[in-house]
Amino acid sequence: MLESMGLPLPAESLIITTSLYCAATHRLQIEWVAAAAVVGAIMGDNFGYLIGRAVGFRMLRKYGGKVRLTPERLVLGRYLFRRHGGQVVFFGRFIAVLRVFVALLAGANRMPWHTFLFFNALGGICWAGGYSLATYYLGHRVLALSGPIGIAVGAVAVIVLGGGFLFLKRNEERLTREAMVAAKEDDKRHGGFADETEPHATGR
Repeated sequence: MLESMGLPLPAESLIITTSLYCAATHRLQIEWVAAAAVVGAIMGDNFGYLIGRAVGFRMLRKYGGKVRLTPERLVLGRYLFRRHGGQVVFFGRFIAVLRVFVALLAGANRMPWHTFLFFNALGGICWAGGYSLATYYLGHRVLALSGPIGIAVGAVAVIVLGGGFLFLKRNEERLTREAMVAAKEDDKRHGGFADETEPHATGR
């Protein structure tokens, strides 16, 4: 919840670690862990949306640096919301650099709340619920194996996850650079960081 409100906390790592703990010890029920993660994600984003809508871009630009919401990220966020609307809310859940700020940016962009609520809830269920359940069942399967087979499967899983992380990280950095160039040009055309009241983000 706190991460979704704009605080740079490791929510994704917490979900994965807790789910693996459930698989290894059975001291927590994965259903309740998944439910807590989903509810926290949705609640946090709604609080973040209200904060962003209340303070607007001028205040975010002035104080956003305290939560690592830099001017460059504000420019990028405005550009993404103008172009993609609700898709940013949904897919932003799965991108670390966006997940912390997406609700604040949605509110500051005056995205209609009902549109935000739909994509936010859908993203929260898929991200928090999907990560927790997938991690639990994968971990449970690996732990059920023994001997060399278990070690081999664990090693393959680590390699695949590590390779996937590096691939996504490299492409995320490249796409972010390309988007920043386009965002700066777009921001110049729209007059910079005026604290606008007209809604820019639609559900498209």
